[in-house]
Amino acid sequence: MVLTYIFGSLALLSVVLLLWQWIAAVQFPLHSRIKNKDFAPAVTLLKPLKGCDSETRRCLESWFEQSYSGPVQILFGVAAKDDPVCDLVRELIAKYPKTDAELVVCSASLGPNAKVSSLIQLEAVAKHEIVAISDADVFVPVDLLTNMVLPLQRQEVGLVNCFYRFAKPSTLAMHWEAVAVNADFWSQVLQSQTLKPIDFALGAVMLTSRDVLKRSGGFESLVDYLADDYQLGNRIAKTGKIIVLSSVVAECWEGPRGWRSIWHHQLRWARTIRSCQPVPFFFSILSNATLWPVVWFLWLFMTRGSFAGDAKVMFVPLLLFLPLRMFVALKLEEQLTRDSAHYAYFWMIPLKDVLNVAVWALAFFGNTVEWRGERFKILSGGKLEKQR
Repeated sequence: MVLTYIFGSLALLSVVLLLWQWIAAVQFPLHSRIKNKDFAPAVTLLKPLKGCDSETRRCLESWFEQSYSGPVQILFGVAAKDDPVCDLVRELIAKYPKTDAELVVCSASLGPNAKVSSLIQLEAVAKHEIVAISDADVFVPVDLLTNMVLPLQRQEVGLVNCFYRFAKPSTLAMHWEAVAVNADFWSQVLQSQTLKPIDFALGAVMLTSRDVLKRSGGFESLVDYLADDYQLGNRIAKTGKIIVLSSVVAECWEGPRGWRSIWHHQLRWARTIRSCQPVPFFFSILSNATLWPVVWFLWLFMTRGSFAGDAKVMFVPLLLFLPLRMFVALKLEEQLTRDSAHYAYFWMIPLKDVLNVAVWALAFFGNTVEWRGERFKILSGGKLEKQR
């Protein structure tokens, strides 16, 4: 009887957390745009690259097509001059001759995080005070810079970042990740913001100033860490500056990826979060709104004869809580993506929750990750150590 109430309470708690998450997301002015375009300081975009796929051209070209009234410098960084992405970058630079863009070979290896190593070398040739940092697979709307720079007018703002959606999933494994990103991740960030100011950054697109960057320790202080975006936001927050979430949404475009690739990505993500925020990550399992209703149902199924003699009650978790979980997830994903194509994959939502139980558990049983084709060990505090 005690376990019946415990599992029932956990199921109810997961649903309460789910509804709280939904309310926080609905209240955020996602996709809204500013009307004031007068503030347009000069911006340097730092874009570390490694390799390319079928979507890379469109993602990079979206930065050339920004309708921004201020000066923009684009710096593409590669570790090796024979990287296959170099030819693509040169083609785009030739296509947009009026854009201040440059391909920079960042051959020095300054630490285990190759991306940050490139950022250090790119910043050395940056012309402007405001810097934008963006991942290689990010596609941005034409008015992204116009909207994201505006909060930097306020002295208390140290960094502006934005949500991103996992666009164009083309395999079942990618649809699993799409649920994790497009339904859960962004809304959970907003949920956490209702408790305290955000003290981390989302790495798809980040804007800050070189002065703030210097005061927080600079890119040099991040080169030994895996979660450089988290570390950057956390260090800026510790200087007393605030982190702002823009209402603009970027998109992550990738070529087809299978289960193995997505699994390693999810596990790397989980182990990274666990190393950065171990206590919140441990308790994050409480918000799994499929796990606890199913556990409660299974327990009631095994003990239904002793539960008030009413076997029908055991179906409450499945007939009430699971449909609610799927409905909220579908609506959250629709809010972020402004599309309904994902409705055909509604059945991926409980499957994603079940798989994430395994990912959550494995995050505690191991400290190695695969990243950019290399294997690393995550040390205390999120530092990286390359494995031979």
